[in-house]
Formats: sequence, structure tokens, C-alpha cells
Amino acid sequence: MITKQDKNAVRKKRHYRLRRNLFGTNERPRLNVYRSNKHMYAQLIDDIAGQTLVSASTVDPEFNNEGTGNVEAAKKVGELIAKRAVDKGYQSVVFDRGGYLYHGRVKALAESAREAGLQF
Repeated sequence: MITKQDKNAVRKKRHYRLRRNLFGTNERPRLNVYRSNKHMYAQLIDDIAGQTLVSASTVDPEFNNEGTGNVEAAKKVGELIAKRAVDKGYQSVVFDRGGYLYHGRVKALAESAREAGLQF
């Protein structure tokens, strides 16, 4: 039986393996995704400068707090991060799924960000 701790350890191992090849720059930042049981978080990160350029999450004041841990909330976060990124002049990003499987909320966030104008 796999416990929750073991699942997170497997996710972290997968994330470190992916991060060896993913790198964000100022021209093409890394779109990092983190999901908890209740919330979704997304950031555009410049790894060279070590700065977060743009962020969006379900805990933002603009976000409606009804159902923050579901696919619909992930879609709204994807739209919000894409809108903020395009407003700051970022069109192309590197998608970092954080070791999570490309399914469910992570997939919904990515697809809505693509529809709102980001290119992966």
C-alpha cells in the first residue's frame, strides 16, 4: 500500500528528474504549477535571476473562493496567469508540471493558459 508520504516522495523525485532539463529565462520563463488539496498555484519564474515574474492562485483576492480545489478553479487560474503574463509581455513559456501527472487539474490549467494566449 502506497501512503500519501510515499506518493509525495515519488512526485518530488519525478520533479527533480524533470527539472534537470527545464530552465526558465527572462525571454521564456518557466510556468511552475503546484497543487494542494484545496488550492492551485502557478508562477512564471526566471531561473537565471531567481525571480518570480508573474503569479496567480486560487487564494488571490480576484479569485472567487467557491470550489478552489477542482478542475474549474484550475481553468480560472490558467486564464488568470496567462492574462497577467501577456500583460507583462510574455508570450512563450516552458511548462513545469511540478512532477504531477499531466491529468486533471494540471491539464486543465495548462490548456486554459494555452487558450488564453500562452505558447508552450
